[in-house]
Amino acid sequence: MVDVGKWPIFTLLSPQEVASIRKACVFGTSANEAIYITHNDEVFVFGLNCSNCLGTGDNQSTIVPKKLEALCGKKISSLSYGSGPHVVLCTEDGEVYAWGHNGYSQLGNGTTNQGITPVQVCTNLLIKKVVEVACGSHHSMALSFDGDLYAWGYNNCGQVGSGSTANQPTPRRVSNCLQGKMVVGIACGQTSSMAVVSNGEVYGWGYNGNGQLGLGNNGNQLTPCRVAALHGVCILQIACGYAHTLALTDEGLLYAWGANTYGQLGTGNKSNQLSPVQIMMEKERVVEIAACHSAHTSAAKTQSGQVYMWGQCRGQSVILPHLTHFACTDDVFACFATPAVMWRLLSVEHEDFLTVAESLKKEFDSPETSDLKFRVDGKYIYVHKAVLKIRCEHFRTMFQSYWNEDMKEVIEVDQFSYPVYRAFLEYLYTDSVDLPPEDAIGLLDLATSYCENRLKKLCQHIIKRGITVENAFSLLSAAVRYDAEDLEEFCFKFCVNHLTEVTQTTAFWQMDGPLLKEFIARASKCGAFKN
Repeated sequence: MVDVGKWPIFTLLSPQEVASIRKACVFGTSANEAIYITHNDEVFVFGLNCSNCLGTGDNQSTIVPKKLEALCGKKISSLSYGSGPHVVLCTEDGEVYAWGHNGYSQLGNGTTNQGITPVQVCTNLLIKKVVEVACGSHHSMALSFDGDLYAWGYNNCGQVGSGSTANQPTPRRVSNCLQGKMVVGIACGQTSSMAVVSNGEVYGWGYNGNGQLGLGNNGNQLTPCRVAALHGVCILQIACGYAHTLALTDEGLLYAWGANTYGQLGTGNKSNQLSPVQIMMEKERVVEIAACHSAHTSAAKTQSGQVYMWGQCRGQSVILPHLTHFACTDDVFACFATPAVMWRLLSVEHEDFLTVAESLKKEFDSPETSDLKFRVDGKYIYVHKAVLKIRCEHFRTMFQSYWNEDMKEVIEVDQFSYPVYRAFLEYLYTDSVDLPPEDAIGLLDLATSYCENRLKKLCQHIIKRGITVENAFSLLSAAVRYDAEDLEEFCFKFCVNHLTEVTQTTAFWQMDGPLLKEFIARASKCGAFKN
């Protein structure tokens, strides 16, 4: 099962208690409180109990789990927490419960009295079926099944979206620019709020001092404002850190904006971004993003199950996405976030569960399940005809053209090297490529021949990242040969900017005569040879 023991607080439980956990969440200023739901749908809490956030009816801490009778059997589906902390959750029946710190009416009960036990949030929500909740530092949001969004609590920066900065004591529907739109996803930063609507647009409001709303400025917004810079892309998931935001598109692309003091945007520097910038462009398709309003840490999971982390990681500033050995984004927060809280209500699954993408990756080059093999440079690569037909037009046409009863079990390949062809076939299973830039040139040739445009772009990214003085002219020649205009321009500029060094390399003088003449002519127009 997922090792909840990676969170230190769970070491207080016996093995039997850990085995009973179906869902769990670690929260609190120092990650010293936890709530978990068992397979029998019983709810337990334990920990420090700051601001009565355990909901046990008293202010006593406990290292022994206590049962919350009021929530047992309620089938909790979504849970979030603030910095007080306060806790808000919703059930499968759409009911909302809240307890804990309430100095700013973040419990939504019309008072500022601490909630010592879970109490249903009723105002404006009784007739709604709530499917998701989110909390900022001291404000709360609830999303209904029909796409209406409600917010309440602290509103000093407009994070409730009411048009003022007065605190909101009970749930109020967020309208203005969201009027008539169906909200499908929500997230909160410390004092900011974000929402995704059904057509993939993103809206933000509240504090914007670090650009976390993505509006191109750093002015606070008292009502929802559309993130215009994301026009043309469809956002599926939004996640907020302390003061930064991540957004995932329907094509698996990842955008980031806001505060970047710890490198939490993954841009390679520590400069804040007032508008969305795309990151992890050279990686494979991203399927999940993770951030938490109490931390400066970011994480993402790719289609093949690779997990990356960046930002504040145990005190270190990691400014580019770093590939980990974790199996899920939750582990990043257990081991590297400060505090080591959970970014969501964790669902515990069996270790042997594999996604479709993970299963495909596992079966690549597997003699046990394959029904076809390629022989390249005397080595075999084991594949599955169905996967190749689904993923590649070249193979689909090949199989339909001359493969009937006389299907071959072995296909000889002599146009490409073994590393290149294996990388191509593996790409069809994983959507990712792991090659040095010199081999990526050969893969670029293959991608051009097979009309694999996405692979072609991926190869160009690899080559750009790996360009050096020694290989620059070789890469430029390849870009020209394979009609990769964007890459050609990149390599040309690199060569011009490092002209003295690259003209001393062997590759420069081995370049084709016509290509060398063309390069000298273009470079001369730029003034590169004026001395």
